[in-house]
Amino acid sequence: MTPQNILNADLHCHSVVSDGTLTPEALAERAHANGVELWALTDHDEIGGQQRAAAAAKAQGMHYLTGTEISVTFAGETVHIVGLGFDADNAELRQGLHSTRNGRRERAQEMSDGLAKVGIYGAYEGALKFVGNPELISRTHFARFLVETGVCKETADVFRKYLTEGKPGFVPHRWATLQNAVGWITRAHGVAVIAHPARYKFTPNEEYALFTEFKAHGGQAVEVVTGSHSALEYVKYAETAMEFGLAASRGSDFHSPDESHTDLGTLPFLPGTLKPVWELLADRIQ
Repeated sequence: MTPQNILNADLHCHSVVSDGTLTPEALAERAHANGVELWALTDHDEIGGQQRAAAAAKAQGMHYLTGTEISVTFAGETVHIVGLGFDADNAELRQGLHSTRNGRRERAQEMSDGLAKVGIYGAYEGALKFVGNPELISRTHFARFLVETGVCKETADVFRKYLTEGKPGFVPHRWATLQNAVGWITRAHGVAVIAHPARYKFTPNEEYALFTEFKAHGGQAVEVVTGSHSALEYVKYAETAMEFGLAASRGSDFHSPDESHTDLGTLPFLPGTLKPVWELLADRIQ
């Protein structure tokens, strides 16, 4: 496979192993149907679906990169760092992801308690119905429960009314450090990528600090074209990639046919001026 900017690569999506609604096999089938040539499954803080995803990609005739999305606390915000092309058997990475998952259940119980105070009962048990892996219970699973029970019409409403800072079901969680997450990925011979940078509520100085520290710790790429970015944000982060000497990644951040606005493989191609992240990973593509 010749690495190139016009490759239909989708290097960010989620399965039932974290907070998606499709199996790795169903995601692979959907990606292939949409013309994806290079794919990665990037479940949150988890690599339990990697063998299934790689096998499914091969069965569909797609190339594959190992992937995960690690939750990081930086400047008081939760930031996501995607890891690509790593050794999935690396003991340090596996232990780091396990430690990051710890605490989610306790946090979920606190979220449920907060919702009960405003008359929404049984949210923890209700959210568990939507969880493939109880270690990875998240706000998304609570949102699906509140939609199912008619509290809100769609998951976006749940986040806005109940699960963001200052709302009844919001409980902060302290994740891995930026240095730890980038280190786990790079020492497992992978490439660390800042996911969907436009989503973070940083001041210009805080964002500059994020990119500066990320690169200093060994980070090598940033998502430029991703499901939550606008066309103007593609341009902005293409310029940021060039400013910091980072490669560019592309990924839909697809979670569910019913919830995601951007389907697998349907994004614009990377701008031709940028170095695609898969050029850094040519020897690790399966």
